[in-house]
Amino acid sequence: MTDPITFTFATRRDAELVVEHLVQAHGVSRHAILVAPDRQENTAGETASGGDLNTADPSVEARSDAPLKGRIRVSITPGSADDTETLTAAFREFDGQA
Repeated sequence: MTDPITFTFATRRDAELVVEHLVQAHGVSRHAILVAPDRQENTAGETASGGDLNTADPSVEARSDAPLKGRIRVSITPGSADDTETLTAAFREFDGQA
């Protein structure tokens, strides 16, 4: 068995994108992926993204209550050593930090 691959992401959006990429492009089961705050406190990442940002639509107000309290950790244990390189590249594609 290989060691888990763990990367952290600055935004929830990036963490969610890497999960979708792992599932859709690499056939990884969602149940094999762990997504959690990198620290004790709940977080939406270090940087506002998605619905927390100002929008061009004036009917939508910017939010300032996102819990930006740290990075988001995404982990997976690959099935083989051959998968490790491919999956690590996927994490890096979405700005993950090892």
